[in-house]
Order: sequence, then C-alpha cells, then structure tokens
Amino acid sequence: MPQAPSPLASPRSSRRKIHFVSLGCVKNRVDTEVMLGVAGAGGWSIVDEPDEAEVIVVNTCGFIGEAKKESIDTILELAEYKRVGACKKLVVAGCLSQRYGAELADQMPEVDHLLGSSDMLKLEQVLSGGAERVLVGNPADWVVKASDPRIVTQSRASAWLKIAEGCNRACAFCVIPQIRGKQRSRSADDIVAEAQRLVDQGALELNLVSQDTIAWGRDAGREERASLADLVRRVADVAGVRWVRLFYLYPETLDGALVEVLAGHPRVVPYVDMPLQHASDAMLKRMRRGHGKDRQKRVVERLRKAIPRLTFRTAFIVGHPGETQADFDELCAFVDWARFEHAVVFRYSDEETCAAHGMDAKVPALVAANRARKLMGMQRKIARDKNRALIGTELDVLVEGPSEEHELVMKGRHAGQAPEIDGGVYLSEGEAHAGEMRRVRIVQASDWDLVGELQDAPGGAAAQRSSVGRETSRAESGRVSLRVVGSGASETRSHRWQ
Repeated sequence: MPQAPSPLASPRSSRRKIHFVSLGCVKNRVDTEVMLGVAGAGGWSIVDEPDEAEVIVVNTCGFIGEAKKESIDTILELAEYKRVGACKKLVVAGCLSQRYGAELADQMPEVDHLLGSSDMLKLEQVLSGGAERVLVGNPADWVVKASDPRIVTQSRASAWLKIAEGCNRACAFCVIPQIRGKQRSRSADDIVAEAQRLVDQGALELNLVSQDTIAWGRDAGREERASLADLVRRVADVAGVRWVRLFYLYPETLDGALVEVLAGHPRVVPYVDMPLQHASDAMLKRMRRGHGKDRQKRVVERLRKAIPRLTFRTAFIVGHPGETQADFDELCAFVDWARFEHAVVFRYSDEETCAAHGMDAKVPALVAANRARKLMGMQRKIARDKNRALIGTELDVLVEGPSEEHELVMKGRHAGQAPEIDGGVYLSEGEAHAGEMRRVRIVQASDWDLVGELQDAPGGAAAQRSSVGRETSRAESGRVSLRVVGSGASETRSHRWQ
C-alpha cells in the first residue's frame, strides 16, 4: 500500500528549501554533490543560508580526532536552526555516521536521520517522507556512477572525478577501510562518461581522485582489468579537456606507461600527489606501508628524471607511536633532499580502532606538535624558493574567479597548483573572467602564492575558455555554492566517539 505523502513532500515541494554543509576531504565533497543532485532532482531549492532551510544536511568526516570534533560541533550548530530557524529535519551523513551510527542515534536526539558513507542516494527517501531514522548501510554497497544525479559546486571550469571507493591497504594509522569498505573501482567506460558530462557542463580541468588511485582496476576480474595509464589517457582525450591531474598515488613500483602519460601527454599535467607518510625505515615498517625509504627515494628520483617540470605533492605523519628523534631527523633530511613543491604535515591521531592504537612508545602530543611545526617550517622555505624561481616565467593559468581577499582581484591556478589545497596566482594588469585559461607572467612570489600579469588579450583567450553558454545555463539551472568546512579542532560536547 502506498504511503501517504508527508508534509515535506507536498505539491509545493519544488519550493521547499534545503541547505548542505560538506566536511572533510574532496571525496566527501563529491558525495555531497551527489546528495545535492538528489535534492535538486526532487524539486528542492538549495539555499546558502541555513536559517532559510526546512531540511539541513551535513556530510561529516570521521577520520581523525580533530575531524570528529569538528563534525560534532557543526551538527550541534546546525541543530540550533530547528529552534530558531525554519528547519524541520536535520540529516547527518557520511563517515562519522558510518563509524558511530548507533552512538549518534542514542546520544544526539537533535538528529532526525542518519545516512552512512555509501547512502547518498537514500536522501531521496528522507525527503519523500516516511524514512527510518537510521539508514546506515554497508559501506561497500555503493560507488558513485555517471548516472547518479550530481550538482558540481567547485569553481567554474574545474571538477573532481572520483574513480574508485574504499581501500584494501592495511596502514596502521588509518581507519578508512573500516569506514569506506574494500576497494571498488568504477569501470573505465563509466568514468569517461562522467568526464564527458562534466566537460559538457563547462569543465576544463578534471581531478581524478580515490583513496588509492594507483590500485584502480585491480579489484576487477582479470578479463575486465584495465591499466590506470589507459584510463588517464582516455579521460585526457575527451574533447574539451585541458588539464587532467591525479591524486593519491601510492609509492610503489610505478607502471612505465603511467609515468609516460604523466611525462608526455599534453593534457595530463606533470603533477603527482603521493602521500609518503614518513622516510624512516623503522617508521614505515611500524606504519605498515609495505616498503622502505630506499623505494621511496627511487620513486622520487625516477619521477624527477622522467617528468619535465614535475610538481610533487606529498604528506607526512609525525608523532606516530615509536617515532624517535632519530626517526624524525631522518624524515627532515629526506624532505631537505627531495625538495617537494607541496607538502602537508599531520600529527598522528590515536584512533581507537586503528592498528597503531595498541602500539607502545606513544609520542607526547607536545613533542608531535613541535615536530610538525619544525617540518612545516622547512617546507615553507622550500616552497618559497620554488615559487621565487618562477618569477619572470610565463605560465598558463586557469582563472577561478574573484579572490577571497578582494572581489576586484581575480585569482587562478597554474598547472602546478591543485584546486583548494595548493596556493594560487593573483592576477593584475588586465581583465580576466572565471573559466578562462590565460597566459600570465609571474612577477611576485610568497611562500604559497604568486602574483602575475596577464600577457594575452581577453579576446585572444576565447578558444581557451569554457563555453559561456553552457556555464550560463548551468548557473540559471540552479548552480549553488556549497559550504565546505575543513578539519580543525574545536571544543564540543563530550561524546564516547571522540
């Protein structure tokens, strides 16, 4: 028997308002954009202000302690709009729900519905009415498909393209396989179909991402298995693509074909994102990374030699159980040798379900904080030198739009700067529009950002600009801004799962 429609599914549903907040990584952002698509397909109006919304959705991060705290803080902040705003339903989705669904349901009565890390499409049930409160399913049940509804919220002409979900690694510090399940790769045809759709909507840049990108396709049957190099080449050959870049490559023996694509394909940027995590053999063993420092060094040397103008981005963890001062000094020496263009340093988070939680020789928090500060100070100087070396050169820059500092100053990125996580190029001496690919001469450099002067006339960039007609129709059809919050520490209500 069909259910009676709920008040939230009345004939006026096309005018009902919904607000979204996305926490954590860019993979989470893609999931949020799918939920935006679900809401849009259901006739909901997506609003930027939570006090206007009848339904508020927060897509949470539950990876490390600081992210969990920020998720809880955000949930409690948004719950206030049930008291002082128009909100009738608060929906919590994503990794925190997946990891602590029962605890959240028990201890947070403010939350009306809980969706897990693979339950994005179940938002339709919530919006239609009559859904159960807890809809947290098996994390391995879903991977995004080209046919799924999605509203891209990134700046004009750039989009993230998730090629797989989950992870089969067993790193000691990581709980992602518990939250996201085993590796599930999308088919190459489905990825290319979504790439084509994104380009048709105006994207010039496609950013391929997953938890373990180097392992894409390995979970497929032998007859269906394809190489990552072939996939990247197919995406880069989609008509209209200008830049394709890869994220989350694992530091193992790289396929020669992939290195060749990174080195020679005109639309694959020479940019490698490869989290190395440490550089001491003892620490890499404790972290269960499956390789040692010598392999990492060979990988760096091989990529530097094979790929002209390589931009290398990496990440490290300090304060992992067992890290001695000698281990940390070895890491510092490695960073000084490798001179990465971009690097980020995380302090170890002692998650109760990760393998490292039971290890001895825990590093005091203050020691870990001081090590992180020292290593980032080293990286800041390296990045400053790398940026200063670009002064006087000319680069292609993808214009993103007005800068956060001043709406009259436009900002973009060159090929060595990834969206949202690297620095940018502030533009001067000329007129530029979001979505253009422009030629820029670099005239100033700071630790993270550059200043450049436009070298080509606006009219001369017409062939390098995303389709104005497509972008306009995209905006008129409901293009929205999305509140995206990074992971940071905050004081919150004390819960068991912190």
